[in-house]
Amino acid sequence: MSPKFRTLVVGLGRAGAALHLPVLDRLRAETDAMGGPFADAPIVAVDPAPPPSFHRPGTLVLPSLERARAELDPETTVVHVCTPPEDRAAVLGHLARLGFVHLLVEKPLAVDAAQLARIEELCGRFGLRLVVVAQWLVSSLTRRLERCVTGGEYGELRTIHFTQSKPRFTRSAATNGHPTAFDIEIPHALGVALRLAGPAQLTGATWSDLVAGDLVRPRLGPATLRLTHHRGPATCLVSDLTAPVRERSIVCEFTGANVIGHYPVSQDDGYAQLTVADQDGAVREVFPDDALTAFVLDAYQRFADQGPFGSDLAVNAEVVRLVDAAKRYCAHHEGGPGRPRTTAGPVRHAG
Repeated sequence: MSPKFRTLVVGLGRAGAALHLPVLDRLRAETDAMGGPFADAPIVAVDPAPPPSFHRPGTLVLPSLERARAELDPETTVVHVCTPPEDRAAVLGHLARLGFVHLLVEKPLAVDAAQLARIEELCGRFGLRLVVVAQWLVSSLTRRLERCVTGGEYGELRTIHFTQSKPRFTRSAATNGHPTAFDIEIPHALGVALRLAGPAQLTGATWSDLVAGDLVRPRLGPATLRLTHHRGPATCLVSDLTAPVRERSIVCEFTGANVIGHYPVSQDDGYAQLTVADQDGAVREVFPDDALTAFVLDAYQRFADQGPFGSDLAVNAEVVRLVDAAKRYCAHHEGGPGRPRTTAGPVRHAG
């Protein structure tokens, strides 16, 4: 009989409170009658300073991981790590020393190669079963794009172009958990590019500041990352956190057609779109794509089945290494042609 897991959510920021908890509530309700992997017990959340407005029936909020350990059995608990990535290794080490081994970790896994090495060492020393939240890899849209690549119907894949745009002024002003724009949207797209076109090397990157009046947040404005894949295709990822509108789109250029995909831009409307444009015209398909819900359920099932975990860690480790290379590239070209000129000034905080 498969184990039933309790849930511990660490961090009640946007990822924990607005994304993970609603998904967990929905999954627990939908799978209860079918004997799903969730135990019939309250969710436990840890945040030493939870948002004042936070109130969710069925969730027990505790001030420390030690208090949570007294409430939970680590062997039958899945921990959702929703803290900012800069302190990721420290949080994972704390959880590991308390005995927790089933870890569902928000992206990015690490902010640089040094932190990644510490996390990989923790995984080996404590036997951590770690899954990184990379829901685009199980997205219905991504699976359709994979079939376009492997099926050969549209010829050879030549280029991939991702656009990830959204206005993020208020959150960038209020929080410091993500050091650059490369740590926010780009890891999702980078994982998809590696899935579609295979291993790659960095060929260029740019970053710039987020500027709005007196508000200046270094390295949190528009950013680009360019890759050449070992099999030949080229990828360009563009993320603009100062854009006036939201967009999560991918254009795959094949020798015989262009395939354009649009991922859902928020949890408010979980539909994706796919358009195939060739010499005969364009055909558009719209379909449900609640990727985060599917990803969380799949992760719990993998914990119940005891794996596999290695390939998941490997692809997310490669994402971290390429993002780290992009950061080092931009830092090396600071003020030069590799980076748009930024505006110096004090950092102001909303409110």
